[in-house]
Amino acid sequence: MRPPADDVDRIMAVMATAFDPQFGEAWNRRQVEDALIFGNCHYLLADARGEEPLTEPSSIVTGFVLSRAGIGEEELLLFAVAPQFRRCGIGDRLLQRFAETARGRGAERLLLEMRRGNPAESLYLRHGFVPVGLRRNYYRTQAGAAIDAITFACPKH
Repeated sequence: MRPPADDVDRIMAVMATAFDPQFGEAWNRRQVEDALIFGNCHYLLADARGEEPLTEPSSIVTGFVLSRAGIGEEELLLFAVAPQFRRCGIGDRLLQRFAETARGRGAERLLLEMRRGNPAESLYLRHGFVPVGLRRNYYRTQAGAAIDAITFACPKH
């Protein structure tokens, strides 16, 4: 089932400001829509308090999560907070909501992968994620520099 078009618009608006283009981490609209067609991909939106926004199209969205559920685990595919709303606790609340909803779907372990040097690493560590793997030179910047990918897991607690 496709998500409402205005929700995809909201995700894309945050993504356009939240991801540094030099790293090529942002997805395009087609990638987001295709992921959400499948029943195992889920998304959350955050308002200025980090809570689920009201359903009116005018509701401001400050961040989002896109995840994929598997058997006993859920992977955080995309996580973003618009730059002007960072350091306000929105990311903390959004990540907490992600963990709660994923656990509600049966996830015993949460996973994510990030490029080395991603400033969100401290947030992930605060929420119980620990490094469990490394992919050397996995990412490339637009300038061609290689960057390692770090896999994190958060066991059920």
